[in-house]
Amino acid sequence: MKRLILLLFLSLALTAVNADDISPERQSDLLNLLLQDCGACHGMTLKGGLGPPLLPESLAIYPKDFLIHTILFGRAGTPMPPWRDFLTPAEVRWLVEQLLKGIDDEAS
Repeated sequence: MKRLILLLFLSLALTAVNADDISPERQSDLLNLLLQDCGACHGMTLKGGLGPPLLPESLAIYPKDFLIHTILFGRAGTPMPPWRDFLTPAEVRWLVEQLLKGIDDEAS
């Protein structure tokens, strides 16, 4: 099992994403999803709620690949659902990059 997780992390790390790979329209959709859908549990300003805060200072302690894995596969035993049926690994990596920079809740 540990080997499988390691392989997953390595494959995600190789999925390099830059903003050009995701259209501006899709970026806007992703930010809206983040603020609305994720905000439903993590707080509409992402400062925490049912789920923990999604602020840069809160997320900085985690490796990016851990955050990507959490979004894609959810967290067993918690309300955090898997998003792999709705988001690609590239889109999740892009979202994580945005979260680590900080999201302006007025952006969408």
